[in-house]
Amino acid sequence: MRKSRFSEERIIAILKEHQAGIALAEICRKHGISDATFYNWRSKYGGME
Repeated sequence: MRKSRFSEERIIAILKEHQAGIALAEICRKHGISDATFYNWRSKYGGME
């Protein structure tokens, strides 16, 4: 399996940006990820704080 460009801490920080009310399209554009990647991360890391 390929190593991700993003650490778990950074992924969780990106998910928290969305919880804070920032638009998904803006987050994806800012970090260079697709919306599918965001939703995959949310399903995997959504319960972590």
